[in-house]
Amino acid sequence: MNQIVLATGNQGKLREFRQLFSALSVQIVAQSEFAVPVADETGLSFVENAIIKARNACQFTGLPAIADDSGIEVDALQGRPGIYSSRYAGKGATDADNIQALLRALEGIEAHERTARFQCVLVFMRHANDPTPLICQGTWQGEILETPTGDAGFGYDPVFWVPETDCSAAQLSAEQKHAISHRGKAMRQFIEEFQYARHQ
Repeated sequence: MNQIVLATGNQGKLREFRQLFSALSVQIVAQSEFAVPVADETGLSFVENAIIKARNACQFTGLPAIADDSGIEVDALQGRPGIYSSRYAGKGATDADNIQALLRALEGIEAHERTARFQCVLVFMRHANDPTPLICQGTWQGEILETPTGDAGFGYDPVFWVPETDCSAAQLSAEQKHAISHRGKAMRQFIEEFQYARHQ
């Protein structure tokens, strides 16, 4: 199991996964290298969508696959955009489009009511019919800023304020972000369980 397909076309996620997996002798390959068609995310939860994406990658490549479904939940918006985070401003929306849509939705909302969290669910499947996929989850608490700040990261990072570091997620180095982010937490849990499973 030296090669795992990452079920995403998101270059930011691919970069983070390769950094996080660098300690293991595992090669992370983007599903685009196998011309895998994009899965239709018909699930109603992060877990369901991650399973759909991982299974799709396994089916088209014959390799083990890992899928991440993640997004941001804003309390003042009853948890939206949630599973629709990557397309909050519509199909084909850019990160900037989604950020602007979120800021418009929060106009007039006081700072103390702009609490939010990033959620990440990782699903690993050994093959398309894997009956026991490995599922890991990580959460990152923060608040939504009124204007984007910082130019690192991707997605909603420029408007996600991190109280513990007193800056936006887009102002953190890659190492700082991995140490405390939703994806970093889910990945550490995954790597621990993955290594255990490999040695059984």
